[in-house]
Amino acid sequence: MFTGLVEIIGQVTSVVEQDQTASGGGGWTITVGEASPILTDCHIGDSIAINGTCLTVTEFDENTFKVGVAPESLRRTNLGDLKVGSKVNLERAMDAQKRFGGHMVQGHVDATVKIVSITPEGNSLWFKFQLDEEQKDMMRYIIPKGFIALDGTSLTVCDVDDAERTFTIMMIAHTQEHVIMPLKQIGDRVNVEMDMLAKYALKSLENAIKQGEGLEALLKRIARA
Repeated sequence: MFTGLVEIIGQVTSVVEQDQTASGGGGWTITVGEASPILTDCHIGDSIAINGTCLTVTEFDENTFKVGVAPESLRRTNLGDLKVGSKVNLERAMDAQKRFGGHMVQGHVDATVKIVSITPEGNSLWFKFQLDEEQKDMMRYIIPKGFIALDGTSLTVCDVDDAERTFTIMMIAHTQEHVIMPLKQIGDRVNVEMDMLAKYALKSLENAIKQGEGLEALLKRIARA
């Protein structure tokens, strides 16, 4: 579990498609450097989110760590686009002593969305994103003032246009300095994880409708939970 509060920005030092080392296991691996601040308490098998994707540490030293990336993660995320030198958002899995300043982020990316505009306003930046046509069903999880995680950054949705499959966020100056979003350009793709509470709520409602419970019965069931 993560909070969506990016701890540091790291830099990719290696991408190997078929890593035959013991820590690579013959699969796709990514090694990230400039990560020493989050490796002081690291162990093999720990979870670190790279651009909002929960991944398992298979090797590390004082400054770098390696993770394996499954084919499903490559299909769902922008990790396959990373190259040596790419900057990435990093966050360790939360512990019991960490303040919950963002929102509940699982590190399970739903899809990637495209940046369609970047507009300054004062010292803040507006970002507009668009879902692909085949992703339009995911718009039901996006509501104004709701939570969303973009490249692992917990953000608040501003405007939503279901017909155009777009939504916006506004990023303050402080956040711009601590995440990779301002480095991106129009047309780039960003990892998105929808609010899992919205997913659970909608599934409960859909199941209630299918079972013919009606809204009143659903509310009573929720009240008893």
